[in-house]
Amino acid sequence: MQTESDRLKALPPYLFAEIDRKKKAAVATGRPVISLGIGDPDTPTPRFVIEAAQEAVADPATHTYALDRGDDRFREAIARFFEKRFGVALDPATEILPAQGTKDTLSHLPMAMMNPGDVGLSPDPGYPVYNSSIQFAGGEVVRFPLTKEAGYLPDLDALDADVVKRAKLIYLNYPNNPTAAAATRDFYETAVAWAKANDVVIAQDAAYSEVYFEAPPLSILEVDGARDVAVEFHSLSKTFNMTGWRVGWVAGNVDVIASLVRLKSNMDNGVFTAMQWAGAAALDGYDRPELVDLRAMYRRRRDCLVSALEAAGLEVNRPEATFYVWVTCPGGLDSRAFADRLLEEADIVATPGIGYGEHGEGFVRFSLTVPEETLEEAAGRIAGLSF
Repeated sequence: MQTESDRLKALPPYLFAEIDRKKKAAVATGRPVISLGIGDPDTPTPRFVIEAAQEAVADPATHTYALDRGDDRFREAIARFFEKRFGVALDPATEILPAQGTKDTLSHLPMAMMNPGDVGLSPDPGYPVYNSSIQFAGGEVVRFPLTKEAGYLPDLDALDADVVKRAKLIYLNYPNNPTAAAATRDFYETAVAWAKANDVVIAQDAAYSEVYFEAPPLSILEVDGARDVAVEFHSLSKTFNMTGWRVGWVAGNVDVIASLVRLKSNMDNGVFTAMQWAGAAALDGYDRPELVDLRAMYRRRRDCLVSALEAAGLEVNRPEATFYVWVTCPGGLDSRAFADRLLEEADIVATPGIGYGEHGEGFVRFSLTVPEETLEEAAGRIAGLSF
């Protein structure tokens, strides 16, 4: 019996599922594995968010279907957050849509706005979901390179003119996974002008906007005219250690938001209202000491791992944001070979850069989602290897 569509068969194995399989196989044999692969926070959701969720779940008003455009309380909290954090005034009724995390709505966007054969532009290296989402919509994926030499910012004017004419959307992701680079205001201004000139929608994935170490990252919606061409995706997952809660949102262009509302009203029933109320409490407390302490923790971890890896002779792209460290493979190894050696010889799980695209080859990604002492242990194991 045929149980898979051709579009599903065309997809490569999901990168993180494959890494998890290898990790579990190693753990099952009793090996002391340190997992620096998948980026899932290792500390709990802040207590004030949990308490808000408990109260919301107990309220019968949250037990019915969620509205297509989401709960007023959550949308208004998102608008307050944007005003305070970015200085951007959004209309909660038309420019904000709650979502079941960023992955949910990032993957729905091509189905809402692309026709079969349309081009979707995707960063390389980049989050694999961008590509699969374009494919599921019947679109053609065209990758554009992010290189170390260019600070992992794309040269949009270098894109093929004929490809751009067929393009409906472009995915951007800053702060960037996997490279941990941040975008500049100049780049966002260039991107908005380019999108207007070429009638392309920008989908800017800002899931890591609140995990930063020095300067707070910008929102693309801060740029004049951005809401004419752009939507930005945010998540509570990384900011508040809420990966399993599945709460996020998309904000920006009114027409794109309306298209997503229409699509999603036919595909799901929205985010559980209690989770939206908890999300509102989280956003209203985004500048609480707990969140300041969380960023400080990741900064200590970053400094610990980067220093240790550099002392071991590895070339490291020092992250400006996110909880990832992007490392050049030593000794001419490709990314799979380096990741395999780390697992087999040092019991360390890392993510091979090739999983993010051909321009990720030659790098691996480490996650900062383990305690400092574990990072030091991992770096010591790596230092004991010869390449």
